[in-house]
Amino acid sequence: MKSIHIACPDCNAINRLSSERIKDHPVCGRCKKPLFTGNPIELNDQNFTRHIERNDIPVVVDFWAPWCGPCKTMTPVFKTAAKNLEPALRFAKLNTDQAQDIAAQYSIKSIPTLIVFASGKDIARQSGAMGQTDLIRWLKQFCNA
Repeated sequence: MKSIHIACPDCNAINRLSSERIKDHPVCGRCKKPLFTGNPIELNDQNFTRHIERNDIPVVVDFWAPWCGPCKTMTPVFKTAAKNLEPALRFAKLNTDQAQDIAAQYSIKSIPTLIVFASGKDIARQSGAMGQTDLIRWLKQFCNA
């Protein structure tokens, strides 16, 4: 039985669980809240590295800004993808206006930009808004990464 590590979306604690239990609605060992809610988590300067480097499942990050029209269009699409593809993938959002250093570190030139991270590394990216079908089709290839 293989163990995997999942960062809690609420308290950021790292939880170890068997890979077979990931679909059984696991809860955090520290705060007792669900590890997967079907909603993207909010990342910031304080928790970004922990979630990117310590999750053993791929993390899809939506780099966005509140003033961006295409980002607003993408929000419900991204949320629906989270409902459909968690817990195979962790979904997260990073406000580039509030985390400018992280956006610069990953050379975010246009928003929205989606980056898929696996084992802390940027393995794929897509810039521009996508429709529901295209987004889910693109992300399914990373579900077993």
